[in-house]
Amino acid sequence: MSQASGSAAAPKKVTVRSFAQAKARKESLVMVAAYDALFARLSDEAGVDAVLVGDSLGNVVAGLETTVPVTLEQMIYHGAAARRGTARALLVVDMPFLTYQVTTERALLNCGRVMQETRCDAVKVEGGSPEMAETVRALVRAGIPVMGHLGFTPQSVHVLGGFRVQGREEEAAQRMVDDARRLEDAGAFSVVLELVPAAVAQRVTEAVGIPTIGIGAGAACDGQVLVLADLLGLTDGFAPKFLKRYATLAADTRDAVRRYADEVRGRAYPGDEHAF
Repeated sequence: MSQASGSAAAPKKVTVRSFAQAKARKESLVMVAAYDALFARLSDEAGVDAVLVGDSLGNVVAGLETTVPVTLEQMIYHGAAARRGTARALLVVDMPFLTYQVTTERALLNCGRVMQETRCDAVKVEGGSPEMAETVRALVRAGIPVMGHLGFTPQSVHVLGGFRVQGREEEAAQRMVDDARRLEDAGAFSVVLELVPAAVAQRVTEAVGIPTIGIGAGAACDGQVLVLADLLGLTDGFAPKFLKRYATLAADTRDAVRRYADEVRGRAYPGDEHAF
């Protein structure tokens, strides 16, 4: 969906309608997870279709083991920062644990607050149960675009028994198809499929009319998402099977900081050219 770099026209804003059009045209959608104005801006300028302010910031930014402790205030802070760096891409903000699962009323208030205070374009919620579908329906009815999330749902990591591929058994695979259909019927405009066998992700993708965005879910999805820090090689201790690194910035960063430290200690920096 990226506009040709030689075009003089202003880039067209990506919307939830753009997502539907991409699926109809069989165009792959590109999403990255970023958590601040700087990396959101760089991703936006690179032409991604969506920037996800994921609750994975708990792992990547805060050094937490899971996303469960991430708060609504943290998501709003980072979402607002990413908004200031995002012009063209669709900006989606994750709703953190227990901000939307308890009651539909609480979900409406919390999601509405996120939309107002971050100025994001959509929110993302995990799960596809009948109860979650009713929450999604209420959110969409209130004017809040919703992206779903099935497969491995990080906020349920303790129930799932760790970071594990989901949907390997036929019953679980069919349940995922049913959940995706339920989310589509409730009004979700797309759904993330995380850590799902490729064949199952293909079944889900073919079963629904909304785009599927895969992460560790094979090539049949309508789009892909990676955490920006992962694809840049900044999290070089993290090496899941699905991850492809497109840079080695952790090594570059360590090298740059070491050279800076050596020059400061050797009094080579700052030089006369750096002084006023």
